Amino acid sequence: MVSLSFPQFHFHLFLIISGLGVISTVESKTHWGDAQVLKELKNKIDPSSLTPGSCVSSWNFTVDPCDNLFTEKFTCGFRCDSVVSGLSRVTELSLDQAGYSGSLSSIFWNLPYLETLDVSNNYFSGQIPESFSNLTRLSRLSLSRNSFTGEIPSSLGSLSMLEELYLDNNNLEGTIPESFNNGLKTLKRLEIQFNNLNGELPKNFDSLKNLNYLDLSDNGVTGKLPEALPEFLVQISMRNNSLSGYLQPESFTKLKYLEVLDLSYNNFSGSVPFSLFQIPSLEQLTLSFNKFSSMNIASRYALDYLQSGLIAVDLSNNEIEGFLPMFLAMMPKLASLSMENNKLSGMIPTQFALKTVLPEPGVSPFERLLLGGNYLFGGIPSPLMALKPGSANVRLVGNCLYRCPLIFFFCQGGNQKSYQECKRFGHFIP
Repeated sequence: MVSLSFPQFHFHLFLIISGLGVISTVESKTHWGDAQVLKELKNKIDPSSLTPGSCVSSWNFTVDPCDNLFTEKFTCGFRCDSVVSGLSRVTELSLDQAGYSGSLSSIFWNLPYLETLDVSNNYFSGQIPESFSNLTRLSRLSLSRNSFTGEIPSSLGSLSMLEELYLDNNNLEGTIPESFNNGLKTLKRLEIQFNNLNGELPKNFDSLKNLNYLDLSDNGVTGKLPEALPEFLVQISMRNNSLSGYLQPESFTKLKYLEVLDLSYNNFSGSVPFSLFQIPSLEQLTLSFNKFSSMNIASRYALDYLQSGLIAVDLSNNEIEGFLPMFLAMMPKLASLSMENNKLSGMIPTQFALKTVLPEPGVSPFERLLLGGNYLFGGIPSPLMALKPGSANVRLVGNCLYRCPLIFFFCQGGNQKSYQECKRFGHFIP
């Protein structure tokens, strides 16, 4: 029997254990739970969509993810930070636009330190995972331009640190969850355009106190515009929905930072509120393709247009009657005005021509003045006759300037066979 000294015994024991692979000489830096989510994500992606050179195709879990990030075995796709007990936690997961497909709904998203999740511009499908609610530190969630279906999970309303939410360009349906009002107090940007959403906007929508940017365009949202909107909004885009009713002046009185308002292609009716022209920050106003019938301007507002910052106004393709509102020609920064295809009458005020050809010092000229398809009559103001070719886009066709075109009288008769032709000229009177 061969006896070993104490040091020799430990040396032989180390060789035996190392040979069995029981002890690793390098301690893992990545928290095991985070590594598990990364593994699940790769397993749920359709293998046929893992193209060579893409981030996820390089993920090789024979080595530690965070310790080998930006190497050949983990080229890209996520970020790690040492946040607790020397362990690295995944704080950002941003996939490249490599055309990944598959479903994310069966993954248990337990990444408690994740701040950014971006899988946009791919082909992911299925429902949005309910377990996204585990991402309690998430500040940015982008699922844009994929093929997600189903309803927006109400559990997303529990992400109390979320600042940016991008769900646009998917196939989502249902309504906007009421939970957004209660939970997303820090949300600054909400984009849900190009989906199949319906129903009315959530009540108490103004509870999203920090919201700056809102885009709900190209959905099927119905009902009226809320009487109160988040006061820090800079841009509102709700074009191409089924919104209806009157625009209440109270909806806009607190919007001191609004720069862009687009409510085109809806069913709004009644009068265009003058309060929209009183917002000093507003630069672009688009209300085209609605059913507005008038622009009632009270005399006590006569000087308010001087404070307006509006650069572009589009009120075309409505049913607005009456004379051309004089104040539009007096707005100092307005350079683009479209009121085509309405029911405006009367003569074109000389002020519109002067602003186009000979604006006062410090006043922006009309670079785009579109007034065609109305019932304007009388001669063309003489300053417009001196307009140099290419200096401005002025369109007056389809009016009654020197004489009403034959189509005007033809359409007045309401001949049903001529409906499409009359509508094209903007002159059909039902």
